[in-house]
Amino acid sequence: MTDASAAPPMGPAAADRMPAPAGPEPGLVAAGTSQWRDVWRQFRSHKGAVLGLAFLLLITVLCAAGPWLWPVDPGDLDVRNKDVRPIYHAIWDAEANTTWAHPLGSDQLGRDQLASLIAGGQVSLAVGWTAMLLALVLGTLVGVIAGYFRRLDGLLMRFTDLVLALPLLPLLLVMMLLFRDSLRSVFGPETGIFILIVSAIGLTSWMHTARIVRGDVLALKEREFVLAAKSIGTPARRMIPRHILPNVMSPIMVSATLGLASAIITESALSFLGLGFPSDFPTWGKLLFDSTDRMADFRTIRERCTRMKPWAASSASSRARVVRWRSVPNLPLSST
Repeated sequence: MTDASAAPPMGPAAADRMPAPAGPEPGLVAAGTSQWRDVWRQFRSHKGAVLGLAFLLLITVLCAAGPWLWPVDPGDLDVRNKDVRPIYHAIWDAEANTTWAHPLGSDQLGRDQLASLIAGGQVSLAVGWTAMLLALVLGTLVGVIAGYFRRLDGLLMRFTDLVLALPLLPLLLVMMLLFRDSLRSVFGPETGIFILIVSAIGLTSWMHTARIVRGDVLALKEREFVLAAKSIGTPARRMIPRHILPNVMSPIMVSATLGLASAIITESALSFLGLGFPSDFPTWGKLLFDSTDRMADFRTIRERCTRMKPWAASSASSRARVVRWRSVPNLPLSST
């Protein structure tokens, strides 16, 4: 008796006609092997985030390539062209002192404002990027450790609340006054102030990132994929970079954008108060501080328009008379 379950022998031709065993598609495997690629795909789907990143990169590239686009030394003095107004002032004031040699004008010493703006942007953006990265690393580290390890949660969060309760600007002023001279003597006036400002801003602006990351990590610990990875014995050193960090990148990116803007504004505030870089070192805050006195020396745009168009004052007075006439109540006619 022959075995019914035995398969009939197949020849070479029949074996060639058999379909190949189904396997995973190469494209899907390649796309699923990197979780950071999924993070970038989600980021690209948000149009506002992409536009904001493009605008930020555009400003950074223009400031970085500014010396090649506008090869003018910001420290050169042009005595013949002092207090030159920006070229767009000619739109409402034909008699304004403008020249294409200084498209954004010059200061009271004849220094080109466009070159100073580019040089100041390099310093301010360098401070902003470096301080933001420092705050981001510290905040992410504290948030992940506090959210993943329950024993350290209370200690780290109370320390975060303590630092968060400190007044930021007075603390920065005290740090600048205490460590400015010592760092200047060791690293030089520019490098020492750069290290001090970056350290001061980075060490006082990581708390919000830590709180946001900690909350997301606490939520992720209860997800099924994290529990499944724990059940097979995945250690924390593999769990955090592979399953935790890629899923908290969205709040980290939001904190990075806010931290960059806050760092630039803080550096500008310190330079505006005279506690930043040296006086001959251009930054955006220093340019704003130097421009405050010059703003009062020039009349407003409305006064310039009035001088350029003399009929504006007469037409305004006639409109005022019409308004006053219309506001008079109707009086009874006289009987005479």
